[in-house]
Amino acid sequence: MKTSTVQAGSREHYFVPEPSLYPVILSGGMFLLALGFIQAMNSFPLGKWVMLGGFAVILYVLFGWFGRVISESQGGSYRDWEDRSFRYGMVWFIATEVMFFAAFFGALFYVRVISVPDLGGMVSAHGTSLWPDFTGAWPTSGPKGAPFTPMGAWGIPAINTALLLSSGATVTWAHWGLLRNNRTHLVLGLAATVLLGTLFLGFQAYEYHHAYAELGLTMGAGAYGATFFMLTGFHGFHVTLGTIMLLVILLRSLSGHFSAERHFAFEGVAWYWHFVDVVWLILFVFVYWV
Repeated sequence: MKTSTVQAGSREHYFVPEPSLYPVILSGGMFLLALGFIQAMNSFPLGKWVMLGGFAVILYVLFGWFGRVISESQGGSYRDWEDRSFRYGMVWFIATEVMFFAAFFGALFYVRVISVPDLGGMVSAHGTSLWPDFTGAWPTSGPKGAPFTPMGAWGIPAINTALLLSSGATVTWAHWGLLRNNRTHLVLGLAATVLLGTLFLGFQAYEYHHAYAELGLTMGAGAYGATFFMLTGFHGFHVTLGTIMLLVILLRSLSGHFSAERHFAFEGVAWYWHFVDVVWLILFVFVYWV
C-alpha cells in the first residue's frame, strides 16, 4: 500500500514508491563504466566502448529515475514528512562532500607544512645534505622534479572567483523571486547562474591548457602539480554537476514547477551551489594565493 489517508489532504503514513529496477540497472552501468576504464587503462581495444556503454546506462537511469521522482512530486505524493527527510538527506550529503574536500586540503597541508620541508632538511649518514640544491620551499615538484611555473592567482583564477561569487548572488536572487511568486526573477536568476557556471568551466578549461602548454604544470609536476589538479579538478567536476542540476531546475521552472510553499528541489540545488562557492574561496586562497 503506497499511502493511507486519514482525511482529505493528509496522510497517516510516509509515501513509499513502487518497487523499481533502476537501482539494479544503475549498479550495472557503474560496473560497466569501471570495467571499461580499467580495460582502457590497459590498452584493451573495447575498453572505451564499454565505458561509453556504462555511461549511457547511467544517463538512462538518471533521466528515468529522476523523471519518476519529479512526476511523484508534481502529483502531490510528497508532503511535510517527505520534505523534511529530503532536507536531512541533503544536509548529510553536503556533510560528506565537506569531508571529501577536507581530505584533499589535509593532504595539501601535510605536503606543504611537513613533507616538503622535511625533504629539504634531510641529511645522509655522513652529515651531508641528500639534495644540496633543494631548499624545501613551496611550490615545488620535489628534489628531482621537472621545472614548472606555478599558476598565478590574479589572472583567470581571480576572474573565476568573481564569476562564482556573482553566481551565488544570482541564485539567491532567483530564490527571492520564487518566494515572492515572481517567475520572471526566478527564471532570469537561474539562467544567469547557469551562464556564470558555464563561463567558469570554460575559463578553467583554458587555464588547464595554459598550464600544460606554457607553464609545464602537469599532473607529473610533483606534489604541487598533483595537489593543484586534484583540488581544482574535483572542484570543477562539482561545478559541472551543479551547473547541470541548475539547468534542470531552470527547465522545470520554465514548465511551471515549484511554488513559494514547496520547492525543496530548488533549495537543495542552491545549497549545493553555495557549498561549491565556499570550497572555491578556500581553494583560491590556499592553492593559488598563499
